Amino acid sequence: MKFLIAFGTDDGKRLNNDHVGMAKYFYVYEFSNGKEELVERRKNVRFKGDESVHGDPEKAKATSSVLEGMDVLVGRKFGPNLPRLLRKFVCIVVRANTLTSAIQAVHNNMDRIAEEKNKEGGRKHIVLKP
Repeated sequence: MKFLIAFGTDDGKRLNNDHVGMAKYFYVYEFSNGKEELVERRKNVRFKGDESVHGDPEKAKATSSVLEGMDVLVGRKFGPNLPRLLRKFVCIVVRANTLTSAIQAVHNNMDRIAEEKNKEGGRKHIVLKP
């Protein structure tokens, strides 16, 4: 089982404090066979609309375009666009501050993540603690 998993971060060390879609970067890891490897750092697009409006479908579309090819999106918080993002990704809220802790939480829950990914519809977000 192989997954491409994006973590929202501003500095590459800690998860960003705002909604995951507001992160400066997405660090993309390939998870397979109990290991992870950083494969890419993607810069988040700056949404051209009013970013103070939470839940704007155009913001969800812009974030999704940056995350093309991802299986899973991990962040500390998700905003009102969560239902839109769940159509494309397994969304994970992780109660951790660092990427290292978040990565470990993901490793500890790969079966649960795979189960959610394989759902035909009605996908739900997952909340993980380190």
